[in-house]
Amino acid sequence: MKKQMKKPKEIKFPSELRFDLASKDWVVIATGRAKKPEMFKKEKGAELRSPEKDCFFCEINSQKTPTIIFSHGKKVFLDLNGKVPDNWTAVSIPNKYPAFVPAQELRQKIEGGIYQTVNAVGYHEVVITRDHDKHFALMTTEEVKEAIDIYQARSLELAKKPFVNYVAVFHNHGKEAGASVYHPHSQIITIPMIDPDLKKALFNSQRHFKKYGKCLYCEMLKWERKVKKRIILENKDFVAICPFASKAAFQIIISPKKHSAYFDQITEKQKKNFAQILKTSFYKIYKGLNNPSYNFYIHTAPCNGKDYSSYHWHLTILPKTSIYAGFELGAGIEVSTIEPEKAAVYLRQQ
Repeated sequence: MKKQMKKPKEIKFPSELRFDLASKDWVVIATGRAKKPEMFKKEKGAELRSPEKDCFFCEINSQKTPTIIFSHGKKVFLDLNGKVPDNWTAVSIPNKYPAFVPAQELRQKIEGGIYQTVNAVGYHEVVITRDHDKHFALMTTEEVKEAIDIYQARSLELAKKPFVNYVAVFHNHGKEAGASVYHPHSQIITIPMIDPDLKKALFNSQRHFKKYGKCLYCEMLKWERKVKKRIILENKDFVAICPFASKAAFQIIISPKKHSAYFDQITEKQKKNFAQILKTSFYKIYKGLNNPSYNFYIHTAPCNGKDYSSYHWHLTILPKTSIYAGFELGAGIEVSTIEPEKAAVYLRQQ
């Protein structure tokens, strides 16, 4: 009789590589050293409070003249003395220390025939909400919508300016996320080019549309809403998910259900639902992870006049649950120590 061959022992892999369809990047889901969701809670909150008396964002009239002012959901103007009215609730002001500044021309230089420089032409604004201690997780839906109103209004206005090809809206919460001021604030920066991460996503979405005649992001959303493994919550207009190829533990992407390339084309009704799902998502992070530092940013189609109708705008939230080490920095591959399916379940329960 022939000797029976032993069946090879199945190897249990300590990690899983997942492919991001939008960026065409790989990420590592480190299941072998995965943590329980509760282990991601911070011992302390994002940052110790700084006193209001030392806060220059509370003293709004010490800042540059606002580009837009809101009071309880309505746009208002400077008073007769040229001051911000006492009842202001949110403003956007030019940054006192801007990374980009307006200019009459875009100057390019070549050094040594190989290095290229371009002067940093653009606009840099700070969007400030009134309450010194109330970050997004603790705001009302109406207060969150007011910030969204400013993001939209300033995006539309800045897109008309010369040398503006992209309007970036982002927010840093907590010291680990790069926030140098405790008082809640977002930033808007315009740049004369398109950032590399977005450029990759635009290229891949266009290529997918040409090949299949469908939006890549709509296809992903369709699948996510079918399997429901990674959905945290949804409403009539938006879906919040922990993406399949999460670049960080508890990453959240909020996308409109209806295809749209441009954030600044959001309707009044959609803004209310966007504010609701955004506020709830932040509260789940706040409660479930004990107020961690985080970044969020909006990825929208550029405003350079080209056709980006195949793109699908969205907002990404990246909690700071770990520190990049040599592998992430050297290989350019992010490592997440919790499966997005488990992260979504945990956040749904908060």
